[in-house]
Amino acid sequence: MFNWSLLYLISEWVIRFVMLIYVPQRRSAAASRTWLLFIFLLPWPGLAFYWLFGRIYLPVRRVQMQERASKFIREAQAQIGARVTVEPALPAALQCIPALGRQLGDFETLAGNNVELLPDYSGTIDRIIADIEAAQQHVHLLFYIFLPDQTGQRVAQALERAATRGVSCRVLMDAVGSRQGLERLAPQMRSNGVEVLEMLPVGLFRRNAARFDLRNHRKIVVIDGRVGYTGSQNIVNPEFVKGYPNEELMVRVTGPVVAQLQAMFLADHYFETGKVFSPGELFPKLEYTGNSPAQLVPSGPGYGRENGRELIIAMLYGAQERIVITTPYFVPDEPFLHAVCAARLRRGIEVHLVLSKHANQLVTQFAQRSYYDDLLEAGIEIHLYRPHFLHAKHLTIDDNIALIGSTNMDIRSFALNAEINLIVYDPAIVRQLRAMQERYFANSELLESALWKSPLGARIVQNTARLMDSFL
Repeated sequence: MFNWSLLYLISEWVIRFVMLIYVPQRRSAAASRTWLLFIFLLPWPGLAFYWLFGRIYLPVRRVQMQERASKFIREAQAQIGARVTVEPALPAALQCIPALGRQLGDFETLAGNNVELLPDYSGTIDRIIADIEAAQQHVHLLFYIFLPDQTGQRVAQALERAATRGVSCRVLMDAVGSRQGLERLAPQMRSNGVEVLEMLPVGLFRRNAARFDLRNHRKIVVIDGRVGYTGSQNIVNPEFVKGYPNEELMVRVTGPVVAQLQAMFLADHYFETGKVFSPGELFPKLEYTGNSPAQLVPSGPGYGRENGRELIIAMLYGAQERIVITTPYFVPDEPFLHAVCAARLRRGIEVHLVLSKHANQLVTQFAQRSYYDDLLEAGIEIHLYRPHFLHAKHLTIDDNIALIGSTNMDIRSFALNAEINLIVYDPAIVRQLRAMQERYFANSELLESALWKSPLGARIVQNTARLMDSFL
C-alpha cells in the first residue's frame, strides 16, 4: 500500500530546502526570515501564500513599458534645457539629493514653481473641482481610491460637465482601491464622455494582470498641463474609515514641475493602454509662476529599486539639525530604522516622528508599536496625533528640504506600491510645513519612555505582528 503520509512529509522537506535557496534572492534578510519562518512552519500553505504575495514582480510587458517610459522622460527632459533646470542651494551634506532623485526617478530639479500646501480636506476637494470647472483643454486624474460616495460623486459630476463642454477628461483608478468606484461610478462617467481606466487589473487569466497587492497608490491631478495636485488625499469622504475622519496634506503646484506630474500620469496611462500621446497641448510652454525649485520622484516595483526608501534614507543621513517625519504607518526595514536612530544617537540631530494615535489597520498598528522601544531608547520624540486619523505623508530635513507625497514609511510603500513624492527645495515651504508640524505636536500625546510599558500579552502580539512586516 502506497504511503501517502511519507510522500507528504518528503514534499514538505523539499519545499523547505528549495525555498531556502530561492526566497533570499534579491530580498532583504529581514523579509527573507519572515517568509522562511512561515514556510518552514507550514510548507504547503507557506508556498501558496508566497506564490500569491511574496514574489515582487510585474508582468514582463509592464517592466518593458516602464523602461520605455523612463527613456521617454529622459529624452523629453533633454529638450527642456537650462532655462528651467536648476541646482538648488543646499548645504554640502544634502547636495547629493537632487542628483540622486534624478538617478532614481529620471526627473530633473526644475525652477520657477509655485507650491501651495492644502491641509483642509474639504477645501482641497473644492479647489480641485474649481480647477476642473475652469479647464479648457484636458483634465487628468489618477487616484488609488475613488469611491462613489458624496465626494466621489461631486468630482465625477464636475468631470462630466467638463467633458460635455469638450474638455478631454481621463481618469485612472486602481483596480483594488477603487473597486466600488469602477463598478458603480465609472459606467456613469463613461456614458457622459469621461474616459475611465482600471490600473493594475487583477485576475488569474487577464492579460497584463498584476499581483493583486502590487497597487498604484499615487494621487495625481493635472489640468491643462498648467495646474497640478499631489499628496496623500484620495477622492473619498474623510469619514470613509469609521471612527475618526482622515486628515491629509495635498499640494497644488503651478510652473514647470507640472510637466513632471503630467509625464507620470501619461506613463501610467500608457501602461494600461499602450497609447502614446502627441505632446501638443499636453505639455504647454513652461512658465515661471513662483520661486520654488521642485522635483518629482516616482517609485514602484517597475523601477527595480526601492526609490522612495533609498531617497529618504539618503536625506536622513544628510540631515544636520532636525528631521520631522509624518506618516500614518511606520513599519521600517532595518536600514531605514538604523538611519533614523543613528541620526539621533550618533549625530545628535533632533528627530520627531508624528503618527496617528488612532488606527485603521490593527495589525499594522501592532507592528508599528513594536518599534517604539527602539525609537524611544534612541531619543526620538514620538507624537501620537489625537484629533483625527492623520493620513498625511511628508517630512522636512533641516531648513532646506520638504518632501510631500503618497509614500508611507513602511515596507509596502517602499517595495510594492507605485508611489509619487514631490521634493521642494525651498526654505519658505519648509517653514510653512514646520508650522503645520508644530500644530501636530500641540495636538498630540508625546510618548514618554518611562510610561511606555506594554503588558506582556500586548508585547507578544506586537512582536508577532512585527514578524509579518513583509505581509503588511
